[in-house]
Amino acid sequence: ATSKAVYDHLRQEVALLEENIEDISFGIYKPHYDFDSSEKYKQELDALRAAQRDLIKVGRAGVCAHEWEVRGSKKEGARMQKQYLKVMLRAFNGECDSAIARVRWNNVTKMEERITKAHEAINELGGVMQMSITPQYRDLKLAELRLEYEMEERKHLEAEEQRQIKERMREEEKALREAERAKQEAEEEEERYQKALEKARAELAKAKGEALEELKLKIQHLDTALHKASEMKERANSMAQLTRSGHVYIISNIGSFGETVFKVGMTRRLNPLDRVKELGDASVPFEFDVHAMVYAEDAPALESEFHRFLETRRLNLVNPRKEFFSVTIGELEEFVNQKGLKIELTKLAEAKEYRQSLAMREKASRPQATAAPAEATFPSAI
Repeated sequence: ATSKAVYDHLRQEVALLEENIEDISFGIYKPHYDFDSSEKYKQELDALRAAQRDLIKVGRAGVCAHEWEVRGSKKEGARMQKQYLKVMLRAFNGECDSAIARVRWNNVTKMEERITKAHEAINELGGVMQMSITPQYRDLKLAELRLEYEMEERKHLEAEEQRQIKERMREEEKALREAERAKQEAEEEEERYQKALEKARAELAKAKGEALEELKLKIQHLDTALHKASEMKERANSMAQLTRSGHVYIISNIGSFGETVFKVGMTRRLNPLDRVKELGDASVPFEFDVHAMVYAEDAPALESEFHRFLETRRLNLVNPRKEFFSVTIGELEEFVNQKGLKIELTKLAEAKEYRQSLAMREKASRPQATAAPAEATFPSAI
């Protein structure tokens, strides 16, 4: 039993020094600060380090419970005490700096424990001389570790937010360019159909017989085309003004994520399928399949309705901008029906390349059929 206890203790001590991304046995870290920017974390960190220096300066970082004499001299004893405490503080600061430099999301509680253990071990070594590093200084070092970790996390979050903002800006710029181009093309088409319609109507007054019927049919087609061109111009004009109009899409990629993972997002692109194609670029092995693509005057509001329904199904609980959810197509259809949304869902994902890959893999794994040996022929008996 004693050997087992020693083994467990040593194993825990080694764990404090090792880095293992899968080992978060010390628990989930709970933030100690709530600053809304990395700059505020930095300011607090600077103030904390200044407090550490002040504590060392006034002699309250390390203390001695006994007034030592060296060769009968209290002055030499004080000098020895000062040097010994300096060595202890250097050792402790070195351990703390190492822990702070290596702190990550999966080992932050380990690093807290490492600093606490280092404080205990160094104080144990100084016990013979009755010297120790104060709990107050240890707590400042623990606070530095936490601040440094939380500041880096905040920096990462800010960088991610900036990346998302830039991506959204690029997306809106693309949408604007597409809408402006579509508006111009629609205006040109509208003008062309209008002139053709006026010409056909002028010819109608003179036409007779079969020519009259042909012109009537032509005018009907031109009128329909003109109406569509006018609608496209209005829609492009609306999107060019960067209103809240856009498309909400529901897509899947079963070859990459499985059959019960869907992405629900929004795009303001005039041709929303361009956005889907971009999402299925080289970062995923297969293209996305579209289960729904619906135009809405207030696309962000419609997207938010879906996200509220799917909030507990998020795959990434840390970054809400990753819009992937674990849900079935049946549950999505049920939500659409409950809300009375006019959205037609395509239930089956084509997943063409994925299914073709499966078929090719299955064919390759089958044993090759061997040809039957030709039957031997013998000369007929005479």
